[in-house]
Amino acid sequence: MTRSPAHALLRDQLATTRLALVRVLIWSGVEALPSLLSGLLIAAATDRGFLAGRPAVGCAWLAAFAAAVGVRAYAARAAFPYVAAVVEPLRDALVRRVVSGALGRSGPVGDGPAEVARLTEQVESARQLTATLLRTLRSVGITVLAAVIGLAVLAPVTLPLVLPPLLIGGLLFARLLGPLVDRQREVVLADERVAAEAGLAFAGVRDITASGARTRVERSVGAAVLDQAAAVRALGRAAALRTLTVALGGRLPLLLVVAAAPWLVAHGRLTTGQLLGVAAYLVQQLEPAVRSLAGMVGSWLLELAVVLDRLAGLPGPEAAAPAARAATSPTPKPEVRVQGLHHTHGAAAEPLLTGLDLVLAPGEHLAVVGPSGAGKSTLAALLAGLLPPQQGTVTVGGTAPHTLPGPARAELVALLPQEAYLFAGTVGENLRWLRPDASDGQLADTAALLGAGGLLERLGGPAAELPDPAALSAGERQLLALVRTYLSPAPVVVLDEATCHLDAAAEAVAEAAFAERPGSLVVVAHRIGSALRADRVLLLEGGRGLTARHGDLQVLSPLYRELVGHWLGSALPHPDEPVIVPGP
Repeated sequence: MTRSPAHALLRDQLATTRLALVRVLIWSGVEALPSLLSGLLIAAATDRGFLAGRPAVGCAWLAAFAAAVGVRAYAARAAFPYVAAVVEPLRDALVRRVVSGALGRSGPVGDGPAEVARLTEQVESARQLTATLLRTLRSVGITVLAAVIGLAVLAPVTLPLVLPPLLIGGLLFARLLGPLVDRQREVVLADERVAAEAGLAFAGVRDITASGARTRVERSVGAAVLDQAAAVRALGRAAALRTLTVALGGRLPLLLVVAAAPWLVAHGRLTTGQLLGVAAYLVQQLEPAVRSLAGMVGSWLLELAVVLDRLAGLPGPEAAAPAARAATSPTPKPEVRVQGLHHTHGAAAEPLLTGLDLVLAPGEHLAVVGPSGAGKSTLAALLAGLLPPQQGTVTVGGTAPHTLPGPARAELVALLPQEAYLFAGTVGENLRWLRPDASDGQLADTAALLGAGGLLERLGGPAAELPDPAALSAGERQLLALVRTYLSPAPVVVLDEATCHLDAAAEAVAEAAFAERPGSLVVVAHRIGSALRADRVLLLEGGRGLTARHGDLQVLSPLYRELVGHWLGSALPHPDEPVIVPGP
């Protein structure tokens, strides 16, 4: 497993709290007193008390063990403030890192809700996970050490039976730590890829079968499933070896002692009480500690690594695409900025948008999602200047679109609504509406890029008459409107569910083309694929917005997780709905 800034962040911060860590270690030693004394006291109670015919003495030794348990409870409470002294500065360091990163970015800095969400959700998660891991690790480490010391004092003859498998299990655990975390990350990524591929395929199942693209889609989805299966198998192998760690370090020592016990007792190397004490160390202390250590890796440690990676600002796959586009395409100038936006449909109505802040960097691709009535189309109209802001501001390159005359506004922001508008005339006149100087070759190339080449050819080319646009299907009208919008000189394009009548595959082709088009893109999402393809996602709920990457939103917002589940669920065909399969 490669070392990341997250590891350095945690290591450097813990190094600043050495004194608190030492005090935690001291109190942990006191807390381990029952683990250290359990076998010794049980052996004394058995040999010197009950087997010697002195039950009162045996009970006294057991009472001493109960007192040691009381001391452990006090030590656990006393150690808590020092655990907090280690963890709380970590939280403060993470807060400073997130805030300084938000203020110092040269790109978009207006996604305030996302930054607040990181502070309140991910930083708190990191704090809690670090505290849990610190408590568990100190308990496990001190318990194992106390059990070994207790065995050395009570019955040193058993150490050759206990230490070798324990050391081998510990070495195996350390060797598996990195690969196990990596394998689990790979499973998470593979699951997301399968969900995305399968969701797109299910959404367009009829069009896929009707167009004969079944084999290609099967290969695409099948490849994602095979990758997922390989990742799960790799995780299974690592998990199986982790179980071997528990077997070697926690259970094999007990089996070896049980197998050797008759010989050891018969030759006077162990008394009955000592054998019970050794069993107490192995069953009550060593094996649970090893099992807890192995099980902890699969949950808390992985989750902490993921959270710290995000807070450390590591670039992910979602960030790589816009960076590549910025390096290969001209950088458009206008920046879209929304500040304090408020809008309602009436004085007595609930506000659709309340105090919305957003910055869309030049060339950025944003998906807008939210439940029905959340204000997605209203925001699209405000961005395009068709509605004036009731409160707050909307600017594109420092200019408020609603203050411009129609032609100037269209050259700044191009809005394509759900219902595409076409007029009677030639196909070329419709496509050149926003770009009158476009040649027939440009029209053909753009149509091919957006997946409308076949439609343009079927209609007869740009010179063909289009006397009745209503004769076209809704999807065909949307394809022609997409070509027209793509040709627009506007540096900002807003697609308000403008692909809702296309199948998922056609929608993906169109959005991919617009994403490569120089300029910024805002897509009011109709399917999960739109959110997966975007650089960031804006979630609208109750008038407010939360902006983050798709993967982050799934962690930060229960509503977004529900929307994703609804998208994927609605993409599945109804069991009673027939699927049309082409004949031979």
